[in-house]
Amino acid sequence: MTARAQPMSHWISAFLDAQAAELDAADNTRLAYARDLRDFAEWLAGRDLHFAEASQDGIEDYLIHCEAQGLARATRARRLSAIRQLYRFAFEEGWREDNPAIRLKGPGKDRKLPGTLSVDEVEALLVAARTPGRDQLRNICLMELLYATGMRVSELVGLPVSAARGDPGMLLVRGKGGKERMVPLSGTARTALAEWLAERDASEEAALAAGKPSSRYLFPSRGASGHLTRHRFYGLIKELAVAAGISPSKVTPHTLRHAFATHLLANGADLRAIQTMLGHADVSSTEIYTHVLDARLRELVLKHHPLQREDGERT
Repeated sequence: MTARAQPMSHWISAFLDAQAAELDAADNTRLAYARDLRDFAEWLAGRDLHFAEASQDGIEDYLIHCEAQGLARATRARRLSAIRQLYRFAFEEGWREDNPAIRLKGPGKDRKLPGTLSVDEVEALLVAARTPGRDQLRNICLMELLYATGMRVSELVGLPVSAARGDPGMLLVRGKGGKERMVPLSGTARTALAEWLAERDASEEAALAAGKPSSRYLFPSRGASGHLTRHRFYGLIKELAVAAGISPSKVTPHTLRHAFATHLLANGADLRAIQTMLGHADVSSTEIYTHVLDARLRELVLKHHPLQREDGERT
């Protein structure tokens, strides 16, 4: 079925499901997005258009329509945000070959720093993943890979097992739009990967002996997708947060991605290198993390400048 043949309601529901699974979007936020996207869909339908066909000019016309209705600035900013995220999702899913909303700027709010975790909190999550149990090695590998690489959760759960063969020092990751990038692995991540791969291969051999098909994924599942789903990993990371004594509301796969970038930058990593590892097409998407560098530079000045006293006042 082509993207145009799918009803716009299907696009909206699939997008909202992904928001819940990957970003831990609050119910009220998703309800607001649903209302906003339904309004946009109705406006398009009135012009015999579909999400799959809308252009940048068309979206701008819709925003002008919203302004003419007298909608508040914050409401218009939220509607544009919903539209931009919908098209980002559609591009990632292959429903659109382009993103018509990527260059649009709204009346909007200042960009806010995404939620992140401290180094101690990440270490507590990694310790929690080592709790003995049936899926211990898998859980350790998932968490170590996510924090070592900053992968998106969809990239992580969809990794082919071929990427893990041969004790790789780097992983080949297929990201948004099918673009590939190389991400380096830490020593602990490589160890976790090797240990999980040994257990996974043994389980797969047993399954083959029982007449079950083999899986091409690093984290196989007997579900329809063939691999561990984003929803299941979302649930798993919440369970680990509880075990680590961290509020589950603070922990999502996306916050670990942010922690990866934030901690690297705080320790002197180059912004362009972080951009490459995160798979950002534009460095402007990565620049949101420079608050860490700014804070680090201020701390260095306060600590080491010869005209600076300990109380922060100049001598």
